[in-house]
Amino acid sequence: MIREFLIRIGRLIGLLSPTHYPYPALDISLAGERHFHLVGSIHMGTQNMSPLPKSLTRKMSQADALIVEADISSNESPFGDAKDLAPLNERIDSEQYQHVERLCSELGISLYSLSGLPCWQIALMLQATQAQRLGLRGEYGIDYQLLSCAKTLDKKVVELEGAEQQIELLKQLPEGGRSLLDDTLTHWHTNARLLQTMISWWLDSRPSAGIDQLPATFGNALYDVLMHQRNQRWKQQLQAMPAGNYVVAVGALHLYGEGNLPSLMKNKP
Repeated sequence: MIREFLIRIGRLIGLLSPTHYPYPALDISLAGERHFHLVGSIHMGTQNMSPLPKSLTRKMSQADALIVEADISSNESPFGDAKDLAPLNERIDSEQYQHVERLCSELGISLYSLSGLPCWQIALMLQATQAQRLGLRGEYGIDYQLLSCAKTLDKKVVELEGAEQQIELLKQLPEGGRSLLDDTLTHWHTNARLLQTMISWWLDSRPSAGIDQLPATFGNALYDVLMHQRNQRWKQQLQAMPAGNYVVAVGALHLYGEGNLPSLMKNKP
C-alpha cells in the first residue's frame, strides 16, 4: 500500500512517469521540445543485467544524444599518481584502521598497497571490491552498456562531469576524503543491501519496490556534496540543453529522495 501511495503522489506532482518501464526510469519534458528519459544507472552490474532491456535500446535508437555523468568507456585510470602521504595508521584512528585491516583481510586486498593512498581512494577501492564480491562487474554496469550502445548507434555522448572533474570533487573533500572512508566503514553492510536493492530494480521489473525504504549510506555533509550539489549542477546543465530527445543515465540514487534530480528539473532555472 505504501508503494502504491508513493507512486500515485509522485505522478500527481510530476516526479514519476505514467509509463511503466521494466527498470528504474522516468520521463520529463521541458518547454522548447526537450524530452529526457532519465535512467537510474548502476555503475557495476551482474551478468544477467546484460543485454539492456529492449525498451531502453529503443529509447537509445530514438535519442539525439546520450547524457552520462562521465564517459567511462576508455580504459585509462582517472586517479593519476598519488601524492606522498603519511601512512594510513597516522591519518585515521586506531579503531578505523583495524576495521580497514579486517576488510582488507576479508577481501584479499593488500593493506600495504592502500596505506599511501588518500582516504577517498581507499574508500572507492573497498567499495569496488565489495561490489565484485557480490558478483558485480564494470562491463555490466548500465552506463557502460549505454555507452557501448551509443557507439554502435553512432549517437553523441554528453558528459555532465567527466572522470577528471569527479576525481577533483573527491580531492576537495576535507582531510583527504576521510568522511567518505568513515561512511564506507560505518555503512559497510548497509551498502551491500543497497546494491542488492538497486540490482533488483533492474531484474524484477518492479523498479519502484523499496524506494521508500532505501537505507542511508552517507552522512548529511557528504550527502550534500555528493548528491545535492551535483544534482543542482546537473539540473542547470540539462535545463540548458537544446530541443531534442535525450537518454540521461545517472546513478540511481540521484532520481530519488530529498533534492532529487527530477524534482529539481521541474523547477524553473
